[in-house]
Amino acid sequence: MTETAPPGVRRVLPDPQSLTSSQKLMVFVLSMTLFGLANIFTEVLPEFKLGPVELSVAYLAFVPVVMVSLFHPLYAALGAPLGEIVFVDLLMGDFSGIGEIEGFLQLSLGLYVGGSLVRDPSRKWQVATAAMVAVLIDKGVGGVIDMSKVVVGVEDAEYVEGLPESILLIEGFAFVSDFVIAGILFGAIPAAYLAKRLHGKIEPLMGMAPRDAEHPVPGRARQNAAFIALAVFLMLGSAVFAFLEAADVKFGLWEPDFIDRYGLGFLWVSVAVCVAVFIGIVLSARALRRRDKARSED
Repeated sequence: MTETAPPGVRRVLPDPQSLTSSQKLMVFVLSMTLFGLANIFTEVLPEFKLGPVELSVAYLAFVPVVMVSLFHPLYAALGAPLGEIVFVDLLMGDFSGIGEIEGFLQLSLGLYVGGSLVRDPSRKWQVATAAMVAVLIDKGVGGVIDMSKVVVGVEDAEYVEGLPESILLIEGFAFVSDFVIAGILFGAIPAAYLAKRLHGKIEPLMGMAPRDAEHPVPGRARQNAAFIALAVFLMLGSAVFAFLEAADVKFGLWEPDFIDRYGLGFLWVSVAVCVAVFIGIVLSARALRRRDKARSED
C-alpha cells in the first residue's frame, strides 16, 4: 500500500544523492585504492631533466578526477591523496612525516573544488574543467609555497648562473609542465572520456544513484565567504607544514627505502595490497546490494 501524506502536509522525498555511512566509506576507500595503484604505476615512468627542471608525470590526475566527478567529491577527494601516502610512501618506505600533510591538503582541496564543479559527468567539458582546476590549485599553491620558502630562507634555490631571477622562471616552467602533463594529457583528456563512459554504469553497482544536474550533490563546495575562508586556511596550513619540513622537523619520518634495498620488484607488494583492498570493496558493495534488495522485498 502506498503511503500518502496528510492533507496540507508536504511530503519530503529523500535526496537521491544522499549517501549512507557505508557508501561514504566505500567511496573513500575506492578512491584511496585506485589513486594509490595509479601512483605505483607512475613510480616506473621515466623522468627527463631539462637543466634544473625535471619533466615527469606528477600523478595520473584522471583517476581521482573521475572519482570526484562520478561520486561525492568530498569523500573521493579525501581518499585519493591518502592512497598515495598509504600505498606508495608508507609501503615503499619513503614517508616524510608531517611534510606529507602539505600535499594531502593541496590535492584534497583541488579535487574537492574540481569535483564540485561537475553537475553532469556525461558532459566532457565539465569533467575536463574539473581536472584542470584540481591540478591548477594543487600545483599552483605548491609552487607559491616553494618560492616562499626560498624568500624566507628556509630552503636554498636552484639559480641559473647569471640570472638571479631564475627561481621565478624555474618554478613557472615547472608549474606549466605539471599543468600540461598532469592536468591535460593525463588529466582532462582521459578523465572526460572515462567519466562519460562510466557514468550511470558504475554507481548502481555500489547502490548509488548517478549524479545529474537536477539533483546537485549535497555538501559540495560553494562559492561563498565561508568556503573561501576555509580554502585560504587550508592553503596556509599546507604552507606551515611545508615550512616545518624545510626546517628539518622530522616528526613522523619513515624512510627505510625498500625500493633501494629490494629493487623495483618491491612495488608488487603495494600492488598486492591495493588489489586485496579493491576486492574487499567489491565484496562489500555486493553484500550491501543484497541487503538493500532484501529490505525492499520485505
